[in-house]
Amino acid sequence: MKPREGGPPDGGYGWVVVASSFLIMGLTAGVMKNLGLFFLEIQRHFGVLNSTASWVTSTTIAMFHLAAPVASSLSLLFSHRAVIVAGGILSTAAMVLASLDLGLPWMYCSLGVLQGTGMSLAWVPCNSMVSHYFQHWRPVAYALASCGECVFAAFFSLFFQWLIDAYTWQSALLLIGGLQLNLCVCGALMRPLGSGALNPETGGECAPPKAPRRIFHWSLLRRPELLLYILFAVTAAAGFFIPPLFLVPHAARLGMDPYRVASVLSVLATADLAGRLFCGWLAHRRHWRNLQLLTLAVTALGVVVVLLPLGARGYWATLAFSSLYGFLFGCVVALHVTAIVDVVGGLERFDSGLGLFMMFRTAGGFLGPPAAGWLVDETNDFSAAFFLSGFCLLCSGVFVLAVDVLVQKKLGGRANAVTQDGAAVP
Repeated sequence: MKPREGGPPDGGYGWVVVASSFLIMGLTAGVMKNLGLFFLEIQRHFGVLNSTASWVTSTTIAMFHLAAPVASSLSLLFSHRAVIVAGGILSTAAMVLASLDLGLPWMYCSLGVLQGTGMSLAWVPCNSMVSHYFQHWRPVAYALASCGECVFAAFFSLFFQWLIDAYTWQSALLLIGGLQLNLCVCGALMRPLGSGALNPETGGECAPPKAPRRIFHWSLLRRPELLLYILFAVTAAAGFFIPPLFLVPHAARLGMDPYRVASVLSVLATADLAGRLFCGWLAHRRHWRNLQLLTLAVTALGVVVVLLPLGARGYWATLAFSSLYGFLFGCVVALHVTAIVDVVGGLERFDSGLGLFMMFRTAGGFLGPPAAGWLVDETNDFSAAFFLSGFCLLCSGVFVLAVDVLVQKKLGGRANAVTQDGAAVP
């Protein structure tokens, strides 16, 4: 594995960054994916409607995305390491405050606003660090790092349910906050490039890559391909977060006991892991463009979500559809961040592109679950939530297809210009 001259080392200390990112993904996104286990507990405790209780999780998701440009800007201003440590402290404080059970508005502020912001401050910089440390191995490195989300989610689904049963949901939140304090340790391992990163061939220090301009590129919003990718982000986010949230009450209505419901989430997370690894390997093979793979994966995901409430009428059927959903979800997650490099035209603008992508995606994440909750309240049928999710995911596939067409047209235009310039030289 030969490091590129003046570029990302593609190895060495980068694998420590991947391992640290693996843990960060688990302690942020892995926790967020299992907040649905607290949905029924919060609803029963406060005696509110589905749509009202779902605003707690929606606020977490919204702040997770809305704080992304802040996380990117702070990482450029200070360091990725410092921002991740700050995110760990904020996430822990949020869980401690939520465990005090001071009322539903307090839950919106603590478990919603503070927890979502803390997760974002940890999650965004770790994604950026992986992309900066790798180039040739970037799809594989990101797939391995993102697997932390599904590995931890598989474990947390049963572990959180046990904590709720053994210690009440308030004490469970307190203990989860203690786990999230480990984000600070992971952040401390995020050594900036050029600060003693080793060359895997010579054992000496790698030459740092060309330093990125330390500004946030708001001008990217003038690019039509990024605007379409943002529309993909909004519609996909609206669909992404509905199934994990409503799969629990849907399965409970089918008569499953809590631990069988938790096992469905665990299998979903395991299939998610398989999807990330498979799609990371497939993207590394370079037989398909990242945007092509993303189009296929998100479209297939939408079809599966639409069919889930129609076919999942028992435990084993629910398990089968959840496995398909998890696998395809993993494929989408393995691609949708790394594809930003292709959309914005290079690594220099990746931090800014990721921040903008996450910020606008908040609209979908914030509105999707409450809209699904309102449909469930109106129809008294959880199928409506899955139909809404599937429709949003299918729409997002159309936007990714349009982005791929624009990106290829732009690359084709550049190639033609280079060819013409070369032909003009005597």
